[in-house]
Order: sequence, then C-alpha cells, then structure tokens
Amino acid sequence: MNMSQNHQETALSRCPGCAEPLEPGDLFCGACGYDLSAVPEPPQDHPTIAITTSAGRTAPGAGFGPAPGAEPGPGRVPGSAPGAEHSAPPPPAAAPGVRFDGPDAAGDFELAAPVAAGAAPDPRTSPDPALTPSAGTKVCVACRAGRVDNDGYCENCGHAQPRERDHMEQELESVAAVSDRGLRHHRNEDSFAVSTTALPDGSPAVVAIVCDGVSSASRPDEASAAAAHAANEALLESLPRGTHPQQAMHEAIVAAGESVNLLAQDPGQGQEQDPHRHQNAPACTLVGAIMASGLLVVGWVGDSRVYWVPEDRSSPPARLTEDDSWAAQMVAAGLMNEAEAYADERAHAITGWLGADAYELEPHTASFKPDRPGLVVVCTDGLWNYAESAADMAAAVPEDAYERPLHGAQVLVGHALDGGGHDNVTVALVPFAVAPQGAGSAYSSG
Repeated sequence: MNMSQNHQETALSRCPGCAEPLEPGDLFCGACGYDLSAVPEPPQDHPTIAITTSAGRTAPGAGFGPAPGAEPGPGRVPGSAPGAEHSAPPPPAAAPGVRFDGPDAAGDFELAAPVAAGAAPDPRTSPDPALTPSAGTKVCVACRAGRVDNDGYCENCGHAQPRERDHMEQELESVAAVSDRGLRHHRNEDSFAVSTTALPDGSPAVVAIVCDGVSSASRPDEASAAAAHAANEALLESLPRGTHPQQAMHEAIVAAGESVNLLAQDPGQGQEQDPHRHQNAPACTLVGAIMASGLLVVGWVGDSRVYWVPEDRSSPPARLTEDDSWAAQMVAAGLMNEAEAYADERAHAITGWLGADAYELEPHTASFKPDRPGLVVVCTDGLWNYAESAADMAAAVPEDAYERPLHGAQVLVGHALDGGGHDNVTVALVPFAVAPQGAGSAYSSG
C-alpha cells in the first residue's frame, strides 16, 4: 500500500484487535473475530492546519513546531571536514491559499455548540482563578488568561509559547535586521546584532553582524548569539578609539571566534580525560558590514554573504563576499563552473567557520568606497538560497528598501518563506548614502 492510500483510510479501516484491513460494512473481523460494533465512533474533530498566505507562506503565529515531514536542517557532509555544512534542497512551494486535510473539509470551521449546563467550562474562557496570572506575569498567547511556566507552557491551557528567537526584528535610524525560524526548522539558530556609534571625529559608524549556527554542531543557537554579541561589542569598543574599520572588523571576527571557543569548554571535564572533547563543538558562520567615513567594510568566515544593491537600479548589483565552501573551492580551482558547483549536493559544505574544532581561523575582510548610494544586504544562506546571484537579490529587494530598511528586510524574509523557508532566515539592511561621483568604485581586500 502506498503512502497516499494509507492517509486516505478512515479510523476503522483496520481491526482494533489485530490491525487486519477491513472492508466497508464488516461487523466482525475476519482474522480475529473482533466485534466491530463495539468500537466507538471516532470523535468529530478538525485537523490541525497550516494557515498560509500567498505562495504558501505561513502566517505569523500559525504554528510553532516543525512542519510535518520536515527534513533536517543544514549538517556536516559525510566524509567532509568536521563542521562542513550543507543545506537540503528546498521543498516545492506550497499551493497558495489555505489547505485543509480530509475529503470533506470546508473553507470555514463550524461554530462550536453551546456548552451544556453543568458541563466542564472551557479553560480558555473560564480559567482556574488559581492559575490567573498576576500583574507583570507573562500571559499565554493562546488563551490570554493563564500564566506561562518556566518550561514555556501555559499553566491554564497547556499551549506551548513561541520562543523569543523564533522571529526577531530590530530597527535603528540607519540599519534594520529581521531573523525568522523559517518553516522547517524547530528553532532559530541564526542571530544578529546591529548598532551605531561615533568615530573620533564625531562622524557616524553603522554596524551589522549576522551569524548562522552550524546545525550539525552542538548548541548552534548559542554559538551564533555569542559570536554576534562579541563581534558587535568589539566594534563598539574599537571604532570610537580610531581603529581603522577594516582592522576593527578583523579583530571583531577574532573576538567572535574566541567567544564561540569558550562554549566548548566544560569545567567538569579536562582535556586529558577526553581528547575528543571538541569533536562536535558549538560552531557558526559570521558576516558583517561597517559603514564609516565613506567606506564600506565587510568581513566574513563561512558562507553567509554581503550584497550591494545600488539605489539606482540601472546600475549593476554585486556580491561582495566569497563563500568558504566546497563549491567556491571547486570554482576557484577551475574544476567546475559556478552553475555546476552550486548544483552539486556538496555545494554548501562549508570550509571555514567559528568554533573550537575549526582548523584555523582566517577572517576575510574587504574595503569598498562606493561612488553612489545603495543598499548593503547582509544575510545568511537561508535568504540567498532563494536569490543567489546579485541580480536575483536585487530583484527581490523592494524598490523602497533604501528609505524603509525594516520593511525591506521583512519583504526579503517573506521572499525566503514564500520560496519554501527550509532554513532559518536572517537579513540586515544598511542604506549607504553618498553623493554621485561618476562611474566605478575602488576597493581593496585583505
């Protein structure tokens, strides 16, 4: 029996006693003699559904668990270096609209019958007074009445609460970022940090850091959060002192790597007791951008990226980073062209990351001096998997993103979710303002 046929069977299509298949109208099981008339009618209930909007995007709050049949997230490729990460191919996009399971499902739910006199009250509408939260207590998002316990569940209706990192947004005057768990992961393993500071001459500096936890490593969510925080704090300390932004970015990546290394330390277990203690150490990638003194400085380790999208869309966009990945190595070595390399199942195996099991930390930095206004897109592969080329990314960025960076970041996250949302999605947008000075731009890398 194939899977589709199995899902179409009713609750009484098999014998409750021996699981033998039944025919319609059977009163007794032909295999074990079970009296089928004694089987109670299954309760009438509606299946759990995913509420979607255009192109299958799950509406906010529609659910907090992984989608049925969800595939594993990024992981290390068998036979590759420890920490190498790859992403499963995106699933086909869900059909637009709302999908209801079952042959008789209608477009609307029936209204529940009134509660009979003496029946147990609905805990969502008549909470136990003992469970009613006091002022200042976190209230359940489902019943809006019960308090939430330390494990993240409502003490009134038992509903699991959304985790704080499932969806995060932050907007400052000149930078905005959005991070989302996606549609297939059970948690958000990405993290970001955005900030502004002042250089010694009083001019502003804008910082955006985006980190992607390596799913096959332990505690990837902690690794990305630690790295983003450490890099941001290092930049806020060094830039006001007058450190050149490119040097400051290099030092920030080193500081982020050290913070992730610390997560692998176990005070109760010495290295001499377990020489393989770091084998599955927490790990993440990092990409960042600094806008200061007319310069755009980018830095990275791993396969998260920075794109440049000119405000004038008649000018060409560009990708400003090179992945630390198997595919990038194949292209650099001339063994494959870019299309062939990124079509390979090993394409997203990373060759550089932050973590105690990394071979050697080699931060990449580059400095650019744009000659025209534009938008800096700092993102994880959860976004660029759905807009890989610079042209594709520019097409996904809304026209008003330069003036409305938070809205632009929200639209880009939605673009990834509409495409399948198979990974966590994080993007920061930094509008870069300069007066037009002619064609071309100068840059240096280190």
